[in-house]
Amino acid sequence: MFFSLRSRLMAAFSLLLIVPFITLVLVLSQESAKLIRQSIETSTSQTIEQFGSHLNTSMTQVEEIGNQVMSNRVTQEWITAQMSPDSTVEERLLAKQRLMEYVSSYSINNSSGISIGVFSDFGGGVWTQDRTYLERDWYKWFVKEDERWTKAHSDPDQADTIMKSRLVNSYMLPLVQLQSFTKSGFVKINYPTSVLRDAIEKIRFGKTGRAFLLDSDGSSVLNQQVPEANVSILAAGLAEIKAAQGEATNGVFPIKHDKDSYLLFYRYFEEQDWYVIGEVPEKELFIKIDQIRRTMLFISVILLLLIIFVAYWFSYGITRPLTSMARAMKHVERGEFTQAFSMMPHVRTGHSEVGYVTRIFENMTTRLRYLIETEFETNLRRKNAEYKALLLQINPHFFNNTLEIISGLAAMKKNDVLMDATEALGQMMRYSLNLNSDLVKVKDEMNYIRDYLFILQLRYEERLHVEIEEDMASSQLLIAKFILQPIVENAVKYSLEESGVANISISVKTEQDKLRIAVADNGIGMDSELIAHLMGELSNTDSVDILNSGGDSIGLRNVLSRCRLYYGEQLEVSIKSKRGEGTEIRIIIPAVKG
Repeated sequence: MFFSLRSRLMAAFSLLLIVPFITLVLVLSQESAKLIRQSIETSTSQTIEQFGSHLNTSMTQVEEIGNQVMSNRVTQEWITAQMSPDSTVEERLLAKQRLMEYVSSYSINNSSGISIGVFSDFGGGVWTQDRTYLERDWYKWFVKEDERWTKAHSDPDQADTIMKSRLVNSYMLPLVQLQSFTKSGFVKINYPTSVLRDAIEKIRFGKTGRAFLLDSDGSSVLNQQVPEANVSILAAGLAEIKAAQGEATNGVFPIKHDKDSYLLFYRYFEEQDWYVIGEVPEKELFIKIDQIRRTMLFISVILLLLIIFVAYWFSYGITRPLTSMARAMKHVERGEFTQAFSMMPHVRTGHSEVGYVTRIFENMTTRLRYLIETEFETNLRRKNAEYKALLLQINPHFFNNTLEIISGLAAMKKNDVLMDATEALGQMMRYSLNLNSDLVKVKDEMNYIRDYLFILQLRYEERLHVEIEEDMASSQLLIAKFILQPIVENAVKYSLEESGVANISISVKTEQDKLRIAVADNGIGMDSELIAHLMGELSNTDSVDILNSGGDSIGLRNVLSRCRLYYGEQLEVSIKSKRGEGTEIRIIIPAVKG
């Protein structure tokens, strides 16, 4: 087999194309890994630098606001009023009111959500007027360690209710009376933590790489949720940055942790003593190159398959048309003539002998399709005739029983209800003699059943108890005619024979796309052999046995036969019954909208 033309072509194409291509893939992947790493390092550093510019701009703006508030005339007048022992209560209140209006207008006109707090050593905050801030961490950091830039915290001493309920960062500076250079409190400029946190959360690199804003002791400045797996990595990275830090304020370096390699990107902000640190596993940087490798390998597989196809085409050029015709034959075998004909044009080319065989096969397939369609139409007309016969078969049987009921009423001289019974019978006759359509609305079929039960109720009175449950959603659906009446008739008949009292339950409901019909009674019931026989006839494709049943369970057989003829495989039937314990028949058919 190796010396065959097919084998030699496959070997030649493999050596000439696949081996050089795989070599090229390996070389390019190594060089691409270096380029991608350099590109990621550069782009990530630029992203962190952009965030640093944003942070510097925001912090400069906050710092300028603090200086302006502290040196403003309104603020200085308030300080003077607070410090002066000669100022009256009214003067102090007026100065405070002016200060509150000033800082409020300043905050409102600022689009960054900044709020301003002014605190006096004499009376506390300008908004809360208490000295609870003395116990807060941010105040202790400011007093003991001179930390003017605070970490994220909550501050109730604000005019803005929204700012009270969310985290803020702050810039704090001493409040000084410029005339005497006396320190009398401090100014606190609050800005939403989300201003910086939203920006830094957008920094992503690799699959899991993130950036964090930390202070010199490694705590999160913006209350970011640092994963537990990253805490030790960031701590080790921060320690290494501090140890190696000279004049450089940014950079990138590798770090080992738990046998894994990470890349750390950092940017240092000297004035705030903050660090932006980003970390990412080095292996995630090679995701793109791995994708390129997989793509190239996929292309290699495609090329290999293409080579096999070309070799196959050269070696089996003569047999290809026959192969296509064999595929068409498989479709013909399954009765899929449209798919088979769609493949015919592909097998017409080739040698004259193959073309002749193809034409003969196409003619044969056309003739076979015509014969099958003709037979199908014949069977369809036959089934329709059977359905009409079954539909008409039920009427004499039913109306004979109904006339016996009316004659019984007349014999008992119940003339007061005879007219009602006759009117109900007339409505039933008009319904049963209307053969314009095989389908009727569920509400019409149920009205027919109610007329029938009305006549039975006149005859049996207290011995007949009927419960009807019908939902409104099913009233407009279409159903095959005379499905319920034979089942209800049998239920009443055999229940009276068993106990003298008939308890009948009728349920018609719609669930999803199915119409569910159930009739239950307390009659004599059926044994398992009869149920198995009925279900066997239902699964049979021929209806002769049901049509020629000779009166044995004719009502139920009639209904099941008509349902099977009309609904086919979509019909579901279940019969639950035991001798002497009653019967429940459930029929599930498609919900057909009218």
